[in-house]
This record gives sequence, structure tokens and C-alpha cells, in this order.
Amino acid sequence: MDSTLAFSITQFCAAHDISRAKLYNLWRDGLGPRRMKVGSRTLISVEAAAEWRRQCESASQPHDKQAA
Repeated sequence: MDSTLAFSITQFCAAHDISRAKLYNLWRDGLGPRRMKVGSRTLISVEAAAEWRRQCESASQPHDKQAA
């Protein structure tokens, strides 16, 4: 069982195959995952990462046309 509860920025970027620069750009644009500060560290909870992935998937899905 994986006991990871939160990703460091480096871990999150590696797990999601994005660069640090891309992550910071997403945050700048209001599109990145929620984050938390623990002391001087910035962490992303596994729940926030999952929520962010769902939002990315939802945004990339074509909208269904309403039936007539």
C-alpha cells in the first residue's frame, strides 16, 4: 500500500510528467492544483492532485449536444 499523503513539487511534477515551470505557470493562471505550506515546504495533497486531474479531464472533454 502506498503511504504517500502529499507530493513535494518535485514529486508532483515527476508523477504528472510536467516541468516545474509548467506547474508555476498553471498556478499563476489559476489552473494548478491546490497547495499547502508546511513550514517552508509547499506540498500538494493526493486529494488535491486527484481533483486537479479530474478538472483537467473535464475541461478537455467535448460538451455533449443536447438532444432535440
